[in-house]
Amino acid sequence: MLNLSKENIEGEVAYFSGKHNASFERTYGWAWLLKLAEELHTWDDDTARVLEENLQPLTNLIVEKYTVYLPKLNYPTRVGTHGNTAFGMSFAYDYAVAVNDEAFKKAIETRAKYFFLNDENCPMSWEPGGSDFLSPCLEEAALMKRLLPVETYKTWLNDFLPQLKSRSFSLETGKVSDRNDGHLVHLDGLNFSRAWSLNKIVEGLPEYAHLKPVAIQHLNHSLPSIFGDSYEGGHWLGSFAIYALNSF
Repeated sequence: MLNLSKENIEGEVAYFSGKHNASFERTYGWAWLLKLAEELHTWDDDTARVLEENLQPLTNLIVEKYTVYLPKLNYPTRVGTHGNTAFGMSFAYDYAVAVNDEAFKKAIETRAKYFFLNDENCPMSWEPGGSDFLSPCLEEAALMKRLLPVETYKTWLNDFLPQLKSRSFSLETGKVSDRNDGHLVHLDGLNFSRAWSLNKIVEGLPEYAHLKPVAIQHLNHSLPSIFGDSYEGGHWLGSFAIYALNSF
């Protein structure tokens, strides 16, 4: 609880509000802050209410920053690392839904459709990059699953990643050659994020149920590596693993 004390959060707000800190942690850190806020909001516990209240000033500031930033972003960032636009928008959208913030939801929906609605044939064969921990194609597909009506999404997905519909679809897991290398170990994170993205795509779409074993394959490949891992992966992979596990 100490890390989320009222005094500590006031310090964070002051730092984020600094003249030269407008883009600090944009948007990866913003996304995880909103995921924390969402978890506290949905946790039915007295302690959670205290922590949520403590965190609220920083949460409000990040929502404000996101809302101001999105209309300025002319092009999405389609990478497999921290700057991925679709990843950040997914976590932000989850928060907006959880707290029923219609204005924030609308801001995300509007910009996501502007960025991604007309995309076709995402080049999954180009993935992964050597230090990716996100799949640009799957993160985008998971974001649009959140936003679009079911039938609209099915049409969009068939244009965007037509290969996913094949029951013989397979996807090789990311292979880590050195878990003491802070960039190469990112590929364990890729396996976890692919798992949660595939599970989001499958939700409510039985014709894509064959993707579930692919998600399990990715989770199982990297899950053992988080035990006794070096700092390079150990300080962050746990959060990815838990989020992936909770997606099943």
